[in-house]
Amino acid sequence: MAVSATVIGALLGLGTQMYSNALRKLPYMRHPWEHLLGMGLGAVFVNQLVSWDAQLQRDLDQMLEKAKAANERRYFGQSPCFLKLTHQNY
Repeated sequence: MAVSATVIGALLGLGTQMYSNALRKLPYMRHPWEHLLGMGLGAVFVNQLVSWDAQLQRDLDQMLEKAKAANERRYFGQSPCFLKLTHQNY
């Protein structure tokens, strides 16, 4: 996963720099160091985006577990009187 994210980010940075040169009607490879800088920044950006998404998924799973536990405590937990009433109705 890290290799594909790095490659995608590098291509994104390279494409952005080449597009910028094309808009200004300059040669595509006017300053090659700018392309390397764009590729590096693109790779860092996409890798951070992937790690942020993974952290977000872990946080969401943790919040869903807490909500599930709270709902189980609310409806199946601490009130034996409530359980007796519901069983009598059936």
